Amino acid sequence: MAQLLRADLLPEAWIAPPAVRQLRAMLRHRAQLVRLRTLLRNRIHAVLADHGHGRPGGCWSGPGREWLASLELPAVSREVIQDALALIDALQQPIDRLDWEVHQHAKADPRVKVLTQLPGVGPFTALVLLAEIGDIGRFGSARKLASWAGLTPTVRGSDRTVRHGHISKQGSVWARWVLCEAAQTAKRHPDFAASYQAIARRRGKKIATTAIARKLATRAYHLLTDAASDGAPH
Repeated sequence: MAQLLRADLLPEAWIAPPAVRQLRAMLRHRAQLVRLRTLLRNRIHAVLADHGHGRPGGCWSGPGREWLASLELPAVSREVIQDALALIDALQQPIDRLDWEVHQHAKADPRVKVLTQLPGVGPFTALVLLAEIGDIGRFGSARKLASWAGLTPTVRGSDRTVRHGHISKQGSVWARWVLCEAAQTAKRHPDFAASYQAIARRRGKKIATTAIARKLATRAYHLLTDAASDGAPH
């Protein structure tokens, strides 16, 4: 071990400072609450579908709530919907509070403005990337960042044969998730649409979307590296 350390052959583990860890916790908490709200909304839609009801305009505004209340439903189905609505309403206050906190953090960090130049990347997505990545200087290249986010293909080789598989899905689950979410919008942007369509024709839409997520990671790396060299805080 001492010899490896002397030769600088032991990889270093980066430990995020307390402020970054707290930002991560806040952003992950907000994402989990929104996922829970989506789960409850989907549950309501499933109950309505079971009884042949559907409302394209949505069920969460005032008119939508009135429409839900007017439906003739069995007692248990009505109970499921009312309980789900009560939980959705209870979630709204903490989500609103967290959205305000996200807004305050986004205003205070100039790197957020840098990242929101990317298609599909808003303040929340930018903050998640910043919190998960931490110091961009710990990545020597855009490929290393993409590999850390689990967006590079696995490689298996024997003798002279090399096979590339699916993405590794190792590294930061949250960075990979938020990049793939951003890719859902970015794939329709003129900067990425042609590339997405070409890959989708060859390998399918899911792989094409993942490829756009990797392109976003590459661009994010270069934007953050340039920002760091210009003196932006990190």
